[in-house]
Amino acid sequence: MIASQRIRGVLAPVVTPFKADLAPDPRRFIAHCKWLLSQNCGLAVFGTNSEANSLSMEERAMLLDELVAAGIDPARMMPGTGCCSIMETVKLTKQAVGNGCAGVLMLPPFYYKDVSEEGLYRYFSEVVQRVGDARLKIYLYHIPPVAVVGITTGLVERLLAAYPNAIAGMKDSSGDWNNTKTFLDAFAKSGFDVFVGSESFLLAGMRNGGVGTISATANVNPAAIYELYVECIRNQTSDIGDQTSNIEHQTSKMERQQADLNVVREVFSSRKFPSMIAALKQAIAIYADDPAWRTVRPPLVELTPEQTKTLAAELKAISFTMPGVRRES
Repeated sequence: MIASQRIRGVLAPVVTPFKADLAPDPRRFIAHCKWLLSQNCGLAVFGTNSEANSLSMEERAMLLDELVAAGIDPARMMPGTGCCSIMETVKLTKQAVGNGCAGVLMLPPFYYKDVSEEGLYRYFSEVVQRVGDARLKIYLYHIPPVAVVGITTGLVERLLAAYPNAIAGMKDSSGDWNNTKTFLDAFAKSGFDVFVGSESFLLAGMRNGGVGTISATANVNPAAIYELYVECIRNQTSDIGDQTSNIEHQTSKMERQQADLNVVREVFSSRKFPSMIAALKQAIAIYADDPAWRTVRPPLVELTPEQTKTLAAELKAISFTMPGVRRES
């Protein structure tokens, strides 16, 4: 049922840079993706923090083509392809599968609220059938704080029963650990891959059968998040019978790493800033010394000069760095 090649670990919903006229900036986008890959971070392009739903279908398609043309490994990509339109979802998904992407992250159609489980099942079923490619791997995207329309265990059960090879896993961005654990308990042992939607839940997720995180702050803090992921994998493979003291040491280390990640997360998610997206872009602008990075598309707004000073001061106070990130000439 489960394919041997799966994308796991740490992925970033890659922030999308814009030019002054608000057109996507492929050059900066490619450079940021390459930097993320150098930090052992996969690419969940066109996610929420990518401002994907402020991009047209054609813009997403263009940016994916640009990444592939630049030699970015599609096996490290999980593009977001979910749209309200089935036809647009199918077109973007076919493109991703055709390019060899490891999977696609798929929002439910989110405009109409209070839709039935049957309606959502028909939507995803229609996409699977219209794409019609055995390589298709769908990761369902559960983000009720934004989409309102959510993914239920009943829907996952139906989809897995009908399309066991195509339904590969999910990202839970509910922000509710109990919800994430419900999906882990129900499906993780059967090979359904559950990613937590924030690195704040990474340690708990990995301890309960999760496979990693697709997290906004991976855009700026990928190496540290990956280090915790690796430590979790190492801990899982240790010989508990012979290395009790070592296990205790590893556990303490992982808890310290998780606490450090939470400190960074708290800075970027602060309500002092207009949005996490704007704060992430401003941080890249600061550390790459590239003011163009601060641009967001309306209805989002960038940080004010005063908010920028606050962000820079708070990051300096926790000795935050982005090693290797630089301005594109």
